[in-house]
Amino acid sequence: MKIGILSDTHSKVKRAKASLELLLEKGAEFIVHAGDIGERETLELLKNCGKRYVAVYGNNDAHLVQYHNDYNLVQEPFYFKLADTKFKLMHLPFYMSPDAEVIIFGHTHQFEVEMKKGTLFLNPGESCARNKELSECAMLEVKDDEFLVSYFTKKKKETAFKVKEYQFPRKKR
Repeated sequence: MKIGILSDTHSKVKRAKASLELLLEKGAEFIVHAGDIGERETLELLKNCGKRYVAVYGNNDAHLVQYHNDYNLVQEPFYFKLADTKFKLMHLPFYMSPDAEVIIFGHTHQFEVEMKKGTLFLNPGESCARNKELSECAMLEVKDDEFLVSYFTKKKKETAFKVKEYQFPRKKR
């Protein structure tokens, strides 16, 4: 299963749209937003993308609580299961205990991917291109025996995303 992941879109709806469109074009079957959504328009993009999705509140999303029942918004840490895999989703990297196979987080605006003691930790970086000149997102492909991560980056003035691939063996729990 391919899971498209973005985070820290803040008020940059056009960049959120570009990241989401790329993930869908690359075959995402499920979308995860790791917080700091910023705008209701970004929630609309998620809701109308044609795929199931989940979005966790970030530390800048208190104003979106009024829309809680209109979108698939969750509080952190949020546990869910996809592709026979246990996930933990959060925005703030405060719940980093390895109590799921995949831990997705945001907040730092830095791409991270690391396997520690059988748990994949993944931060897709920032879609908003606020702290650096890059808009970032990631695709996680869950296979029976491995996790494949595609890290996508696009400089502000460029039109195409570049990709870097990561591969991690999976130990079924």
